[in-house]
Amino acid sequence: MEVKNDKSAMLSNYEVLNLLSDMHKGQSKQSKLQTNLATISYEITHYLENSACSKQSPELVANFIKTLDRFKLTKAEKMQLLNLRPKTAVEIQLIVEESEERLTEDQIYELLDLVKEHLPGGDEEEEMEEDDQGQE
Repeated sequence: MEVKNDKSAMLSNYEVLNLLSDMHKGQSKQSKLQTNLATISYEITHYLENSACSKQSPELVANFIKTLDRFKLTKAEKMQLLNLRPKTAVEIQLIVEESEERLTEDQIYELLDLVKEHLPGGDEEEEMEEDDQGQE
């Protein structure tokens, strides 16, 4: 994976995970100045490996983004849908700017269905959330 223009790239969590994994493979000894960077990249990698993006693939991401074309969303909104994987209409409204004017209620629920259909990893997270709520 290659970043073409590092000043203007928007990366999904999946792409960040792949970049950090590639960086870790190529690293050997670290200088003292790079210790903080190594700690941060380790923490990010650990977080992303335990999130749904670890189950994604380039084809899955491309297909999902392509299915969103009919909704006329911005690149940033598409990226947020990919990264956050919203489960409720309220989450869609928080992600999509002026969603009340731009999307109908049916389109919001269609977006939720697309997220559930195209992006893996929701089942385990939902079970964990249910377990957490049951313990309170």
